[in-house]
Amino acid sequence: MRRLLVPAALLLPLTLLLTSCGGDSAADTGARTDGSGSVTLSVGDQKGGSEAILRAAGELKNLDYRIKWSTFTSGPPLLEAVNAGAVDVGGVGNTPPVFAAGADSKISVVAAWHGTSRGDAVLVRNDSKLTSPKQLKGRSVAVAQGSSAHYQLVASLEAAGLRLKDIKVKYLQPADALAAFNSGKVDAWAVWDPYTSQVLQAKQGRVLTTGDGVTNGLSFQVASPAALRNSKKAAAVKDYLARLRRAQGWVHDHQAEWAKVWAKDTGLPYDVALASVRRTNATRVAVAVDKPLIASEQRIADTFTELNLIPKKVDFGDFVDPRFNGDLPPSTTPAKH
Repeated sequence: MRRLLVPAALLLPLTLLLTSCGGDSAADTGARTDGSGSVTLSVGDQKGGSEAILRAAGELKNLDYRIKWSTFTSGPPLLEAVNAGAVDVGGVGNTPPVFAAGADSKISVVAAWHGTSRGDAVLVRNDSKLTSPKQLKGRSVAVAQGSSAHYQLVASLEAAGLRLKDIKVKYLQPADALAAFNSGKVDAWAVWDPYTSQVLQAKQGRVLTTGDGVTNGLSFQVASPAALRNSKKAAAVKDYLARLRRAQGWVHDHQAEWAKVWAKDTGLPYDVALASVRRTNATRVAVAVDKPLIASEQRIADTFTELNLIPKKVDFGDFVDPRFNGDLPPSTTPAKH
């Protein structure tokens, strides 16, 4: 998209949304609390994330425990806070837990949602001559290192008979990647929603390929093992997860209403928010933390280990806790379209 059409300032709120990118940004630990009672659950969130969904869906009423919210700019620093015990539970995408596990962080994946991967895309400019992922050989592709887009790029290349070393990888965070994409300094950009929707809505790029069929479309709530050993906090986590699952159902049934809330909360243009909700956010189904999920995440971990981005073999099964599964469907349940 041209800067003229989509001001660079819009990228500032967008960077607060991302569940998958890297970064060292500190959290906003303002004293925002909900509920009452003697138990306080410290929840890590991202702008336009769990808190906004729960509030819009009316799921922050009648809490018999307190929720103290901290906002992070991305998944990795949120999981660092979980590891340090500063956060009891928080939401991230499918890749940050793999890197946290590789660092032996004290984390437990306690809940999962399965959505489509159509918002994870490799984009090219409208004037690009590229029409197939196979044509990326020898081309430059921007991607945020260690992000879900990074894995989607690797998997998409593999599906096309290529490897990461067959392309020129440019490790750039989204704002820098967008500038490089716009100016033609890279041939393609591997990224996720809402950036995908932002580019497409501005009609300044098109999709070369998406993550559909090559990535798992999972997102997680990750808890501190220390919090789970506290029976009162574990009970609060169970209730919190139930509320999140109901709220996600509300998003599916109220897509336009949620897009308005999300746009206001994040600064996204409404048309971009609505496109992202329809393409990605409203497709998520609450699923069990089960063996197929562990196997799917293990493949991601093994891939990054082979790329020498994770220093050692990771056993992802050591970093999950299925106690809150209840009667949820399996992780392979099809996402809503």
